[in-house]
Amino acid sequence: MPNPPPAAVGMSIDQVDTPALLIELDAFERNMKGMQDRMDRAKMRFRPHAKTHKCAAIAHQQIALGAVGICCQKVSEAEALAWAGVRDIMITNQLIGPLKVERAAALARYIELSVCVDDAQNVRQLASAAKKFDVQLNVMLEINVGADRCGVAPGAGVVDLVRLIDQQESLNFIGLQAYQGSAQHLRSFSDRKDAVARAAELTGNTVEVLKNHGYACRVIAGGGTGTHPFEAGSGVYNEIQSGSYVFMDADYGKNRNRAGEYERAFENSLFILASVMSHASPGRAVVDAGLKSMSFESGLPVVVAPAGVSYIASSDEHGILEISRDTEVRLGDKLRLIPGHCDPTVNLHDWFVCVRGTQVEAVWPVTARGAVY
Repeated sequence: MPNPPPAAVGMSIDQVDTPALLIELDAFERNMKGMQDRMDRAKMRFRPHAKTHKCAAIAHQQIALGAVGICCQKVSEAEALAWAGVRDIMITNQLIGPLKVERAAALARYIELSVCVDDAQNVRQLASAAKKFDVQLNVMLEINVGADRCGVAPGAGVVDLVRLIDQQESLNFIGLQAYQGSAQHLRSFSDRKDAVARAAELTGNTVEVLKNHGYACRVIAGGGTGTHPFEAGSGVYNEIQSGSYVFMDADYGKNRNRAGEYERAFENSLFILASVMSHASPGRAVVDAGLKSMSFESGLPVVVAPAGVSYIASSDEHGILEISRDTEVRLGDKLRLIPGHCDPTVNLHDWFVCVRGTQVEAVWPVTARGAVY
């Protein structure tokens, strides 16, 4: 059962309990509309990745703007969002083990569900479970286009696996999952562009091989916040899966655009609101947001304001601030922190506190918080 929310609609930001996961709605809505407009102009299907926000309220807004459905990373995540009314979900991950496979098949009785595979044994497991629950599972073959994570080698070797999928009466082969995850945070524009060009070439060649053997790829999916313009312009992909664009984070803020400047296509809309809980020494203060409030594997959070304040170290419940001589910080002050990595930060919280200006406008549950299996 989730904890009570740290805020109520109508409160001022100063009244919000901390640490809290804060969404600035004006920036958030610009990000949402901006990405969908990009997809519409490129005539691309857009299936945003819900592993970023894990929130049914946000998923429904994305679909209302024009998304064809959403992506999830885990069965439990898909279940939580399906029960909250999302009706078209792709699980962009391998489902291994009878429990996961059967839960996915059971879920397919209620929603349009697609899954990813890269192994013949897994194909047979999925087919057996789908037959047991009397459903048709949509199946994407995942190919490794440079991330060196999941996925079979692209090219001629995929034919036997697609043939096996096609032979299963309870499975529908619908296309390729070709996500170049390691390209998302390459800092230079040209490096990201080149990485996706290689991925698109490998994917296009695989599509052609399958076509020559009589197998059509209705969906050719991939793309992320850091690379979506390249996949959308490749002439190969037809479905984009960006997720972090809704929030952004400190790590994405280090990417550069074509001109070599910091990429600003989307705005920071997600923050940790933290309170100064100790200021016992000159030049140092402590806030109530540490390792249990946000993810640190992509670096320390950035303090939005005031200038002259830096977050320099953390422990479980504390964040250490370094304060310049000419900056004043007082006990009880509330500061906004941009987390290093938005996705795992969200998974640490039960609620989004949504603000417009200085007032709380909405409080949304993190529907699939903790759904990691």
